Amino acid sequence: MNMNASSSLRCELDRRRFMTGAAKSLLGVGLLPAGEHFFSGKALAAGQGAATARQVPTARSVIYLYMTGGQSHLDTWDPKPENKEVMGATKTIKTSADGVLIGEYLPRMATQMHHACVINSVATNTGAHEQANYYMHTSFGLRGTIKHPGMGAWLSFYQGAGNPSLPPYVYIGNDSRHPGAGFFPKKHGPLMVNNPEAGLQNVRPPKGVSEDRFAMRRDLASAMDVEFQAEWATRGVKAYADMYDDAVRLMKSDDLRAFDLTQESDAVRQAYGKETFGQGCLLARRLVEHGVRFIEVSLGSWDTHTANFINTPRLCDVLDIALSALVADLQARGLLESTMIVVSSEFGRTPKINQNQGRDHYPVFSSVLIGGGIQGGQKYGATDKDGAQVVADKVSPPDLNATIGYALGLPLDQVIYSPTKRPFTVADKGQPLTQLFG
Repeated sequence: MNMNASSSLRCELDRRRFMTGAAKSLLGVGLLPAGEHFFSGKALAAGQGAATARQVPTARSVIYLYMTGGQSHLDTWDPKPENKEVMGATKTIKTSADGVLIGEYLPRMATQMHHACVINSVATNTGAHEQANYYMHTSFGLRGTIKHPGMGAWLSFYQGAGNPSLPPYVYIGNDSRHPGAGFFPKKHGPLMVNNPEAGLQNVRPPKGVSEDRFAMRRDLASAMDVEFQAEWATRGVKAYADMYDDAVRLMKSDDLRAFDLTQESDAVRQAYGKETFGQGCLLARRLVEHGVRFIEVSLGSWDTHTANFINTPRLCDVLDIALSALVADLQARGLLESTMIVVSSEFGRTPKINQNQGRDHYPVFSSVLIGGGIQGGQKYGATDKDGAQVVADKVSPPDLNATIGYALGLPLDQVIYSPTKRPFTVADKGQPLTQLFG
């Protein structure tokens, strides 16, 4: 590219950034992401070849409940009733599943464990929050040279949206560390919802702008774009235009009501709990009903270096109310069999209680799978008497993600090439736990 052409391109991209801001502020299409990510010719990773095995999906949707900060496995899903030194103040309770014990802080879920599979043998390779969070979501190590997709992005890339009017992937929470679309185009990343009770923001024309005036502004913007799109007819430019159209389509869709929790009765809203996490779980159920394929809801922080036996019961109460209500609600609506609920964290907590009555970071932890074809009432894997070492059926974060992908029918062995021409597969080298399915 010569200097004049390079200068021309920079001018055009500066113009594009200006137009993106104008579109957001003047047209009211506030759902659009930052525009510069769309204009690289490397924006789209291409699939090569075909998967050698096609898994018939057992789940249509996933609700991923992410416990940020590192949930204590010992006080929740993997208690050690015979080891009082490890358990501290936490007691153990029986559940509706034979042989499955959980911590006393989850009494409502104790009545629902016949629907659940507890995996007591998950182990990660890092004790740092950012790295462990990234590894848990993507199956890959955190690197400065590339960003990998989360599981929702893989689902969107391979299978698209379940409802063409709604995004295929929604994140409910405020954790800025979420990997999102990774090296895929941004349209495969999650729609971010910070506050489920506030509904979806920036989905109406600005105050004082009628529908006719909004349409006129859109037509004007499109007319101004014709020359640019003709000259720079790349996949990135088309991806941005498609996302713009998707945003406008969502603004006009009747399915926007899926984000409106005021349409639920007070009794239902109270059943999920008054906390933001509980209302996020209720929103997740509504989104599943409207065809959204992957929803993540976060709860934290479980980083209980101090006062573990005060903070963990408090967080467990929020989780217990919301999760038990979600399971019961999906079951009553006939959606549990087609919806996989995942409960997980980035790592666990130490068996040794520190001088601050807290637990520190620890690589061994537990995850829970419910619905979506999973055989309930079972536990998989085991740790030793201290909850310190995996002694049976070790599971890595890639294995857990491969199990989610297996349930969704993703081609786990199909190779995708990133913009840097590096080969990747869903969940890296993870192996799905097919024996967990009924």
